[in-house]
Amino acid sequence: MSEPARAAQEATGTETEPRLSTRKVGHFAVLSLLESARSLAFLLVIAIFVITFIVQPFRIPSASMERTLLVGDFLLVNKAAYGPAGDFGWLLPYQNVKPGDIVVFYFPLDPSEHVVKRVIGVPGNQIHLKNGVVYRDGRALNEPYVLREPAWPDSFRDNFPTDTYSDPGVDVHWWEQMREDERGSDLVVPARDYFVLGDNRNDSRDSRYWGFVPRGNIVGRPFVIYFSLRGPSGDLPELPQHSTVAPQVGGRQDDRLDHEGPLDRIVDFARWTRILRVVR
Repeated sequence: MSEPARAAQEATGTETEPRLSTRKVGHFAVLSLLESARSLAFLLVIAIFVITFIVQPFRIPSASMERTLLVGDFLLVNKAAYGPAGDFGWLLPYQNVKPGDIVVFYFPLDPSEHVVKRVIGVPGNQIHLKNGVVYRDGRALNEPYVLREPAWPDSFRDNFPTDTYSDPGVDVHWWEQMREDERGSDLVVPARDYFVLGDNRNDSRDSRYWGFVPRGNIVGRPFVIYFSLRGPSGDLPELPQHSTVAPQVGGRQDDRLDHEGPLDRIVDFARWTRILRVVR
């Protein structure tokens, strides 16, 4: 470039030939990595906060809550639903534990385990079962969610509380405590305790067998099934809406086997209709 042209360029502040600063490019690359690391750390902090204080995933391992919850259901549990209101009650929609709520709690006999059941009695309620029917404060409950699988007669299970120690699965300490909380034929739920039962009433180890759930043990309330794996048990048919007759072929029941291909096995590994189902 000639001297007159260089002088004109300096006077106008323009450049006709772009320059590349390797120092600045390296500086920007370092800043980009730092910003990415900060963003990742921020997301991890939020995720840890949410899992610790707000929402936690669980998987159903047993059939004690069928048909409401099936083996292989994956739940999201709202851990803030029943938190103590305190000074932030105006900000967070805390609720009281109510009869009929499904709750996840630390198992009283082993706090390292989580259990899910339905609340039947809250503090002050008087509870008893007669022939498998639950009575709360003297009134029989209408429980459309209950599943009653065929089972051997069990006086302790179906007529609770009872003076007959007939089931070896009953916790001994609970059997002794039960005597203190009985009022006539009823069991009175103490303050800050809850009486819970499984929806699969004939196949559930619940408050009848090991006692009340303390308020401090309650973790939260399941609110949605976000995924569901098909399992060997827990694939119960939906409740019938109409009376139906099994299909007949040639005057006999059609018991032909359906062929299942590789695609069917891929599609059938999950219960797709249960995904994003609200828990009630």
